[in-house]
Amino acid sequence: MKVKYLLTMILAVTALAATVSYAADLKTANDLIGTWKYTVSNVPPEYETGVMTFEQKDDKTTGYLGQQERMEMKELSVDQGKVTFKLDFQGGLLTVTMTQDGDKLSGTIVSQDGEFPITAVKEPAK
Repeated sequence: MKVKYLLTMILAVTALAATVSYAADLKTANDLIGTWKYTVSNVPPEYETGVMTFEQKDDKTTGYLGQQERMEMKELSVDQGKVTFKLDFQGGLLTVTMTQDGDKLSGTIVSQDGEFPITAVKEPAK
């Protein structure tokens, strides 16, 4: 009887942990949705600031850089507060890796010209 009870408790705790983990991942992805103003350091002035937008489409997170000429984020991944994506930019490929902390993102952009710090702040919902 004790063994049966112990196995039942282990299964219940495992199921609860999996549910909490899934909810935490979902919360992070949902917290990402919206418009973010970003700043990139050590780049020409025309590339220093801009806007990135994350959207939820068909149970999938998508993203774009820019407002008028939107560049689609390729291979966008959101996992436990880590956001990664790639951008086709002027014949090259940019790889962006950021960590989310509430309404702030920080990380790096890697290009053929080097590595550049990026930060972003989420805009309030309108």
